[in-house]
Amino acid sequence: MFSTVAVNGEVRRWEDLPLRDFAQGFFFGAGFFTTFRIEAGRPWFLARHLARLRASLGAFPGAVRPPPPEHLTEDAVRESLQRCLRADAALGPAFQGVGKLSASDGRVLLTFRAHSPDLERLHHEGRALDSQEPGAYRRGDPTLNHKGLSYFRQYRVMERLPLLGNEAGEVCELPTANVFVQWDGALVTPPLSAPCLPGIIREVLLEAGHVGPLPVLERPVPFARLSQASACAFTNAAQVATGVPSLLGRALPDSLALAHDLRRLVEGIAARER
Repeated sequence: MFSTVAVNGEVRRWEDLPLRDFAQGFFFGAGFFTTFRIEAGRPWFLARHLARLRASLGAFPGAVRPPPPEHLTEDAVRESLQRCLRADAALGPAFQGVGKLSASDGRVLLTFRAHSPDLERLHHEGRALDSQEPGAYRRGDPTLNHKGLSYFRQYRVMERLPLLGNEAGEVCELPTANVFVQWDGALVTPPLSAPCLPGIIREVLLEAGHVGPLPVLERPVPFARLSQASACAFTNAAQVATGVPSLLGRALPDSLALAHDLRRLVEGIAARER
């Protein structure tokens, strides 16, 4: 992570931030965050990320002290981001990487990190998904529709990246991504009630409605039907879309082409929404 950050729009240094200013979020995980891709100094889908962050804060008004609303507007965050990029030569106006907004303790903290060093390799080679936890979630749990700072449930299995499922034997999500499975001539992703995070790339694809000839649908994804998948990909704001060339030991060579098509579609929509 880079040392230059912003707190409620003010450019600061990470090492100078006092813990007491973030005690609610640090000690209790009482807050929310969102991560977004930055290309050539421009954030992707910032309005969507902020809308989700504000919705999460609004859903728990007694548990989280939100930042002043003027610091969660699109114009305010864009200006804060640009001030950080101008202030740090290690970032610079053409920065490419990931931004993160964390909201708690009456503050919004903006931080930056570089793209994963594996990003290009993952786009070319994909990543196998070879483990599962079918009962990790409870169907209908509303807390999992929010990206809370209390993220240990996902963080503990992040390296292994299992398919997380509910007690009904349905796929929910990955620890850091939404899942899309191609079968029966459609591209299917689990519903929010599974539960899963309302990921921004997931939202963009559902709104697009189609990827080439494939309709994009929100439907339950039983583990028992994964053997019928013809392709699979997972999506998040940082990687956009990653193909799954092997799903629970079964080769899915068409997944890389699917992920490529998803990235091209999302890139085009991002260009129009900037």
